[in-house]
Amino acid sequence: MILFPAIDLKGGACVRLVRGEMASATVFNDDPAAQGRHFAELGFRWLHVVDLDGALAGQSVSGEAVRATRHAVDLKIQLGGGIRDRAAIDAWLALGIDRVVLGTVALRDPALVREAAAAYPRRIVVGIDARDGRVAVEGWSETTGIAAVDLARRFADAGVAAIVYTDIARDGALTGVDAAVIGGFAKQIDIPVIASGGVAGLADIAALAAHAGDGIAGAICGRALYDGRLDPRAALRLAQGAPSC
Repeated sequence: MILFPAIDLKGGACVRLVRGEMASATVFNDDPAAQGRHFAELGFRWLHVVDLDGALAGQSVSGEAVRATRHAVDLKIQLGGGIRDRAAIDAWLALGIDRVVLGTVALRDPALVREAAAAYPRRIVVGIDARDGRVAVEGWSETTGIAAVDLARRFADAGVAAIVYTDIARDGALTGVDAAVIGGFAKQIDIPVIASGGVAGLADIAALAAHAGDGIAGAICGRALYDGRLDPRAALRLAQGAPSC
């Protein structure tokens, strides 16, 4: 199971939000590239980078910070936030971003996701952010009537690398993950699932790893890493024995 430390970008700094509320942002590092280097030193192999400002704007806003982070580390980078057209997908992958996460556009323009996944096998990830099981889009500002699992199933044969499933109610709140619910979601689709939202400590990593057989192949870790609640090296050891995406 891959552990993805999160670098969420707002105003060019690394921040963490609580349940997606921009007003709740806590700045943890004003140098995203330095934060990326720190995660590399801890032994992580991937970064999960989100342009929060871009997610609301519908286009890249934090490009400079993303590029600086890409140049600073040899880690693989998964990038989301405001990527809404083929030109943006092409540009980020050409820059050396390893995977792009398509969220809002997965609902608005599923054909684009399929087109991109065909052009870039295993480099396109679908981001599904759920509030009470329903898909939220536009930087979580709009909740739709579409069930998260129904949206995921639309891409079962598209060749995407993974689904990032974010539980908005738990994101940044340090309340712990609901591994059974995420595992149940993963069992209903034939795509590896990366769990996001609620990781508060080693028990959550162990719980997610226990559902690896259901299709949970990764976990995104944010606030718990930044404030020291999650021991990164112990977490990586726990995750090593589980399959990855």
